[in-house]
Amino acid sequence: MEVAAEEATKICKHCERAIPSSNIDLHFAHCSRNLEKCKVCGDMVPRRHAEEHFLNTHAPVSCSLCSEMMERDILAVHKGENCPQRIVTCEFCEFPLPAIDLAEHQEVCGNRTELCHLCNRYIRLREKYSHESGCNGMLDQSAGPSRVTRAAEGEDNRRARPQPHEFFPKRILFTVAITGIAVFLGSFYYQRKMENNPVH
Repeated sequence: MEVAAEEATKICKHCERAIPSSNIDLHFAHCSRNLEKCKVCGDMVPRRHAEEHFLNTHAPVSCSLCSEMMERDILAVHKGENCPQRIVTCEFCEFPLPAIDLAEHQEVCGNRTELCHLCNRYIRLREKYSHESGCNGMLDQSAGPSRVTRAAEGEDNRRARPQPHEFFPKRILFTVAITGIAVFLGSFYYQRKMENNPVH
């Protein structure tokens, strides 16, 4: 029975599909006249749409952020993970900026200091998490105070040190100001990008 089924079909020389033997001549005439094999993916596409198929499926595309040319199927990964102009966030201040500028920004931003409310020492932001996990609330006198800590202690003689709850409104205002600046810079950057790349 299987032998009879195999004999009942023939392989089209153009599209390489199994076609019933009784229809092979008619199929081949139609297939070779109207269909074309894509040189990239091997799909059979109508001849009149072959160029459109290539442009929509295989033609290199340009990244809208950095203008790098690449294959269409890797564009989404490039924009999300590899593009140097993709927007990322600083781990210390949560400021959005292009990925290419992140390392330099975090080098400076991570060296900013913040008061530890447990031991009343100023700690670099890049060391904040490790400090907080090991801080017991006691001021470490063995290492000697930092320049910033000495300046803060000198001010203690003139006025009382502010309590932690006094910093909260200032932090909110600082966060709102940074967010406003980020939105302004982002919209300015986007507007300039749109002026430089007019939509056709």
